[in-house]
Amino acid sequence: MSVLGSLLWRDLSRLLPGARSGNTLLPLLFFLAVAMLYPFAVGPNPTLLAQTGGGVIWVAALLAAILPLDRLLAPDVESGFFDQWALRGISEEAVVTVRLVAHWLSFGPFLMLAALPASALLGIDAQTLWTVELGLLAGTPGLAAIGLIIASVTVGLRGGGAALAGLLAIPLAVPLLVFGAGSLSTGGDAGLALTAAISLVLVAMAPFAGGAAIRAAREG
Repeated sequence: MSVLGSLLWRDLSRLLPGARSGNTLLPLLFFLAVAMLYPFAVGPNPTLLAQTGGGVIWVAALLAAILPLDRLLAPDVESGFFDQWALRGISEEAVVTVRLVAHWLSFGPFLMLAALPASALLGIDAQTLWTVELGLLAGTPGLAAIGLIIASVTVGLRGGGAALAGLLAIPLAVPLLVFGAGSLSTGGDAGLALTAAISLVLVAMAPFAGGAAIRAAREG
C-alpha cells in the first residue's frame, strides 16, 4: 500500500495544476476560457445562455480532460518506468489504476470549482448549477477513464498521436455528454443515474484495457 501511495504522490506531483510544469494549468484555463468566450459568441441573451450554458460546461469539461493525454503515459513508457515497476512485481493494471486516480484528481475537482464562476458568466441559476455539479461529479471519472484508455492505446504512436487521441476520445465520451447534459433538461435524476453508471463501467474497464495496451506497446 505504501508503494502505491508513493506512486500516487509522484503522479499527483506531475499532474496537479501548478505542479512542476505550467502545462498542468491548461485544462483549468481552457475550461474557464470557454465559459468566458461563449457569451460573446452567442450574444447577451440571458435566456439563451441559461438554456445552453450547462451543455457548454460539459463540452468544455470533455475538452479540458483530453488536453493532457499526450503526457499521461507516453513519457513513462518511453523512459522504462513501467518496466521498472514490473520488475518489482507491480502489474501495469495497478499502475494504471493509480494513474487514473491521479488524472481525475488533477482536473475533476478543479473543474467543479471552476463551474461556479462559469455559471455566473453563463447565467445559470442555482438549481441548474447543482445539477451540473452532480453531473460533473458523476461523469468526470468516466472522462478520466476514457482519456487514460485512449492514451494507452495511442502510447506507441509518434507524431500525430496526440491529435488522434483527441479524435478517438470525443465519440467515446458522447454517452456521458448526452446523459450528463440531458439531465439539465429532464430534471436530473434519471440522467445523472445513467451518467454515473456509464462512468462506473468506464472506470472499471480502464485499468485492464490500459494495462493490456501498455504491454502490447512495450512488446511491439
